[in-house]
Amino acid sequence: MASKVPFLTMIIILSAVSSGNSLSLNHYEKSCPNVEFIVAKAVKDATTRDKTVPAALLRMHFHDCFIRGCDASVLLNSKGKNKAEKDGPPNISLHAFYVIDAAKKAVEASCPGVVSCADILALAARDAVFLSGGPTWDVPKGRKDGRISKASETINLPAPTFNISQLKQSFSQRGLSTADLVALSGKLLRK
Repeated sequence: MASKVPFLTMIIILSAVSSGNSLSLNHYEKSCPNVEFIVAKAVKDATTRDKTVPAALLRMHFHDCFIRGCDASVLLNSKGKNKAEKDGPPNISLHAFYVIDAAKKAVEASCPGVVSCADILALAARDAVFLSGGPTWDVPKGRKDGRISKASETINLPAPTFNISQLKQSFSQRGLSTADLVALSGKLLRK
């Protein structure tokens, strides 16, 4: 459990730091009051069938947030000559996109054209953590979906093989300090 908390903190901080939008906890209060329930149900249903879904959704959210901010650009498909983020080398192993698709379909049936995919992904990551026995937290909503997705930008994701200098540089490029790195990745806490 100790290693879950720093990673969760990283997701929460990246969600807040990388969003230039004005987010609020009650963003869909009137326009789509059941959005959190709908997304949670989609995640729970998928997790019941596939126990790898929670980890996949949390990783997907991290990969999304670290590139262009939490804008769901990791969900976009490659088109023509543009190779999208999901087809970049670090993201080839991402899976469980179908969970976000199912959640989006259910949300659209209830509240057409209201909820962003970026918010659905953020909610799904939170719900995945909770369903795995981790904590829950309030997710500010109101993210806008990105329209740009480039596989070439996935080289900016910190690799699991990065040393401390590489990690510091990677986090610094996102406006995160060495203290943030320690708190978020937990790499130094194990030494």
